[in-house]
Amino acid sequence: MTDRGFTLPDAPARALYRRILHTGGRIRIADIPPEDAATVQSLLDLGLLKPYVSDGSLSAVNPRSVTARIGADLRAAGTRLLRQAEELPDLLGDLTAAYDSAPRDHACTGSTHIVEGSENIRHRISQLSEELLHEALSVQPGGARPPGAADDILDHSRRFLGLGGSIRTLYESGARLDPGTVQLAARLTELGCHIRVAPFALPKMMVFDRTVAVIPAGADAAAFVEDPATVAFLTEVFENYWRLAEGVNWSALADTPTDPATPEQVGPLLAQGLTQRAIATRLGLSERTVAAHIARLRELYDAETLFQLGWQMKGARGA
Repeated sequence: MTDRGFTLPDAPARALYRRILHTGGRIRIADIPPEDAATVQSLLDLGLLKPYVSDGSLSAVNPRSVTARIGADLRAAGTRLLRQAEELPDLLGDLTAAYDSAPRDHACTGSTHIVEGSENIRHRISQLSEELLHEALSVQPGGARPPGAADDILDHSRRFLGLGGSIRTLYESGARLDPGTVQLAARLTELGCHIRVAPFALPKMMVFDRTVAVIPAGADAAAFVEDPATVAFLTEVFENYWRLAEGVNWSALADTPTDPATPEQVGPLLAQGLTQRAIATRLGLSERTVAAHIARLRELYDAETLFQLGWQMKGARGA
């Protein structure tokens, strides 16, 4: 503790932070030597590391966001601390320089950065949520979320909203049929998030502060777009979707038991010509569940192929 009222990272903590940056910005808790436990805890206490419960790892946080957070706390304490808050950029300047010069796991094309690997993508999105604190727009096709990620999503949303930010999210209509998504949405809306559902297929994307957009760039890659014109276009796409979407009372829905989808729900969509994947997205189910329902329908209609099943069901509906 210093006479400035907060604890600065000591030399071992600064060295450990740099090592984590040079290994991609993450470290698994299981890989931390016992002798470094206290040093890691000091970085966690200051906010230079963020924990992820889902996979037991720690992620490096941009020192600028730490500077901004501590600075805000100091300013709120009164005029006496204002001078100390203004010293923070210099106090953490060496770590900020290390962060800026650390190697990045992405390719860069103009104002678009391609990041590969789900962990690297999540890590970069986490950084953006710490750096761009005003508005987060998210489009999540389907809506079903990994069960193990719920705690991290709630924790990060709580922190973002606590700093004065706003979060708006769009799901597809099928999200209302997935119990896990409904429970998570209910908890997020209680925190202050706004979540609507759209009655049509959605593209996956995120926009932070209307300055950076994140869109898929392959099976396990994402493009982080900073071109102002492109980001403005994607933001307008989101706003158009938002106007066409409808609100949901997620808390009430979470308290209402829902029956799982049946072959009767899958059948009409199959007859319309939707693929197995499209049906899964529409109903918020896994493809394995949809495949099981289709297998049952093939038995009922005595159909040998999926094409034959769709044709026979279409004929049955017409009759």
